[in-house]
Amino acid sequence: MDIAYIPSPSTGVIHLGPIPLRGYAFCIIIGVFVAVWLGNKRWIARGGKPGTVADIAVWAVPFGLVGGRLYHVITDYQLYFGEGRNWVDAFKIWEGGLGIWGAIALGAVGAWIGCRLRGIPLPAWADALAPGIALAQACGRWGNWFNQELYGRATDLPWAVEISAGPNRDAGTYHPTFLYESLWCVGVALLVIWADRRFKLGHGRAFALYVAAYCVGRGWIEYMRVDEAHHILGVRLNVWTSIVVFVLAVVYFVLSAKLRPGREEVVEPDASGGEGKDEPEAKSKDKAETKAETKAEDETDGTADAGPKDSLSTRAPRADATVREGAVKADLRKPAVDAEAPEADKA
Repeated sequence: MDIAYIPSPSTGVIHLGPIPLRGYAFCIIIGVFVAVWLGNKRWIARGGKPGTVADIAVWAVPFGLVGGRLYHVITDYQLYFGEGRNWVDAFKIWEGGLGIWGAIALGAVGAWIGCRLRGIPLPAWADALAPGIALAQACGRWGNWFNQELYGRATDLPWAVEISAGPNRDAGTYHPTFLYESLWCVGVALLVIWADRRFKLGHGRAFALYVAAYCVGRGWIEYMRVDEAHHILGVRLNVWTSIVVFVLAVVYFVLSAKLRPGREEVVEPDASGGEGKDEPEAKSKDKAETKAETKAEDETDGTADAGPKDSLSTRAPRADATVREGAVKADLRKPAVDAEAPEADKA
């Protein structure tokens, strides 16, 4: 009896002439663009400048890719350095294998460098980017679908994914854990956006919420997977990692709320030229200052120009008129004086 299932692509790469277009890489690229686009909108809404998120992403993304690959290679070293393996395959990132823990850790180092160069706080930038990162992961997980990897236990559910026979895998229908995680990440992004608007999260708490919420989903999804992995006390390594990171994120969230409540008032210096929510006030202030400066300059120029003009043209006529007026008055008084002069002589 045939059952419904999600078919997998027959190949994960399409050749456009001599150029290979790999589905895994394409999903990663889409995720990066989504994260930067949403992060930029949220950064501007907080009063930052347009383009700042992309500028810092130039540092964060390469560091994140290297960190994600390093984590995968270190935790699954037997795939590349075991007997009969080729260590060169460790560099073939297009074949899959990026550990989100390493990507976030080393990507944060790159973001810190970018933030230092721009003079902005890393926690504020991380808060703006948090839901975008979750959506980027949702997009990136579909790269596992192209590579037919990271599936769960066998199942006959209608949404099972069909896996064809290949190296280290048997044909059949399995739980599409890549799909579960993709949907979970979309839910995490919506949760962070809602909580950020409702509670005005700041100082890295929106990012901490994203990390904690993702870890909850990653724990139960990781438990369903059947691909080869290291175990500690019978539990997969990534499950332990999820537990530890979840605790750290919650501790940071609680301590940050007590020590630094509220949200940053200023996220980027000299951001008045941006398109943030404070732009009208900033523009009005700038216009008022410009008018005041112009008025002061006009008054200064008028005073400076009045000196020579008054001395040469305006004041000279007035002085002449005064002299003439005095002469007229003197002439009027003169007859009176002359009339009294003879009497004085007679006396």
